[in-house]
Amino acid sequence: MRLLLISIVQSILLCGGQVLLKFALQRMGAFSWTWDFFGRNLTNWWFLACGICYACATALWLYIIKNFPFSMAYPMVSLSYVFGMIAAIIFFHEQVPMVRWVGVLLIMAGCVLIAK
Repeated sequence: MRLLLISIVQSILLCGGQVLLKFALQRMGAFSWTWDFFGRNLTNWWFLACGICYACATALWLYIIKNFPFSMAYPMVSLSYVFGMIAAIIFFHEQVPMVRWVGVLLIMAGCVLIAK
């Protein structure tokens, strides 16, 4: 059960990184090979927040794979799909069809079975 709880936090951080990355890319503007373009995007706080989420998720992942069997730990990454679907609805106002919700329920059930 400890693996499941830590994996949930790690998956939320991964999903948060993806959401922040999408926000950063939406504000990026048209790509150009100019100092202004790169300077503007290197100071984009959305990118910074994204990097922080990824760094924390990576640190947790290192802890997970050091302390738990890999065959149990790796499937837990799929929890990020669940949080990604929820984030798509909350932050991007996407419509999610029923068949995807069935898939999410199957992923969640699989993670619970693997963690036992």
